[in-house]
Amino acid sequence: MTDSALTLMAVHAHPDDEATSTGGTLARYAAEGVRTVLVTCTNGEMGDGLGGAKPGEPGHRGAEVVEERRRELEESCRILGIAHLEMLGYRDSGMMGWPANDEPDAFWNLDVGEAAEPLVDLMKLYRPDVVVTYDDFGFYGHPDHIQAHRITMAALDRHAAPVKLYFPTIRRSLLAVFREKMAEAGVEPPEIDEERFGSPDEDISATLDCRSFAAAKLGALRAHASQGENIFFTQFELEEFTEMFCIEEFIRVRDHTGSPIPENDLFAGLR
Repeated sequence: MTDSALTLMAVHAHPDDEATSTGGTLARYAAEGVRTVLVTCTNGEMGDGLGGAKPGEPGHRGAEVVEERRRELEESCRILGIAHLEMLGYRDSGMMGWPANDEPDAFWNLDVGEAAEPLVDLMKLYRPDVVVTYDDFGFYGHPDHIQAHRITMAALDRHAAPVKLYFPTIRRSLLAVFREKMAEAGVEPPEIDEERFGSPDEDISATLDCRSFAAAKLGALRAHASQGENIFFTQFELEEFTEMFCIEEFIRVRDHTGSPIPENDLFAGLR
């Protein structure tokens, strides 16, 4: 099987998520000739508006936010070499605990089976060999990430085809190092639940060296300029960014190949 016959599908919640935890992975496999498909579940209405206006503040207009974030997402895809962008068009639910969580049409509130139907159709269309999405904690507890996990699992069950499934993660053993390096760089570390965020070293199934694609990953993150205040990664220069954020790691959740772990290739056993 040649690389051109292989397909990677990444299911993410918002415009900019594709670059954060999987930007290096997507760029690496696109460069190898693997067909890369990005599914973005929401339109990102609850992101920052033009001029930095937050949701609920004067000047925050959801329609403008959606339009701008779509442009930024398309530029990110261009930089990463993503072949196909599919947007499900669901409404952004906002961060956990925001009033937007309670909107009846928020992605977080949709019936999982119904919300998974368009993703099932995309899986039938693209027939991915590898699927990447969040764990059941949504990587860091965001409601839309959790819902993206739920609909992906439901879609895979309904699609019923052999697929390798991975959840991106971070080694908990490195969190103290990250905090130290961010402090040295004058970057305020994000607040996270360190008991649930990331994974123990022994649970890591795949480690991808994406340092050759650091410039693409950083460029893709910077393409989401309207959300720059929320994307702390972009405050680092390329050398520091490469060192800290361009080894991408995963938990292998489903496998039909019998490939031994740890892996250094998500397509191990398929080529």
